[in-house]
Amino acid sequence: MARISRYREHRFFRPLLLAFGLLLAGALFTAGKAAAESMESKALVISADKTTLIKEGKEIFARGCSSCHGLNAEGAGAAPSLLGVGSASVDFQVGTGRMPMADMSQQAVRKPPVYDEYETAALAEYVASLAPGPKALTNEEIAWERDGNAASGGTLFRNNCAMCHNLAGQGGALTQGKYAPTLMGVEPKHIYEAMITGPQAMPVFGDKVITPAEKLDIIKWIKEVESEPSLGGATLGRVGPVTEGLLVWTLGLGALIGVAVWLTSKAR
Repeated sequence: MARISRYREHRFFRPLLLAFGLLLAGALFTAGKAAAESMESKALVISADKTTLIKEGKEIFARGCSSCHGLNAEGAGAAPSLLGVGSASVDFQVGTGRMPMADMSQQAVRKPPVYDEYETAALAEYVASLAPGPKALTNEEIAWERDGNAASGGTLFRNNCAMCHNLAGQGGALTQGKYAPTLMGVEPKHIYEAMITGPQAMPVFGDKVITPAEKLDIIKWIKEVESEPSLGGATLGRVGPVTEGLLVWTLGLGALIGVAVWLTSKAR
């Protein structure tokens, strides 16, 4: 206690305490504001009628998407047509931050979304109004926790997804500079939408290939893997034996060489 009291009397203690308090207050304010905006956006989506969403989505599309996808989403040289992709594709691409993107020649990566939930829903409804396509879903509509079967989902994942996304869903490299992204931290609705729309190099898994119930099984398995603790120590990214072997080879062999050098130096 005496040591703590001594620090409290230091001339920098109060400025540092003030700075810490301001940083904490700023962080709490930012988190609270983001949560409030998210709730407000969800409330707007629920209360808005379809006609209003389509109208506002058309305006958002004209401002932020038409330069690449064409004024009527018919496609242009830089980007493909959006006719028939449905609201599910828009919700996935925009909701995961993959769209909009600056360079269409590169693979789109997941990042913080540019548009909030209301704007995303408006864009999705507008594109869906142009031609029929797969319907966007909400997390509440996907009852994977109740209806999903993790054991069945694991088998389905290994048979249909592991060759690209890795046995543990961590992602992996593909040909021609492409890659399958990690599935950790992805919202359930976006996993479902990816299966029914087939974004980028991913194939479309229609309901005849993987039924809706089986899709819920896959989602449940992914979420269980995501929350699974590492009982054996460091996971090393769970990308397989190559990483683990490299670590053991580097550290193990390096330690043996170090011991050998130390012993020979002692022998002299």
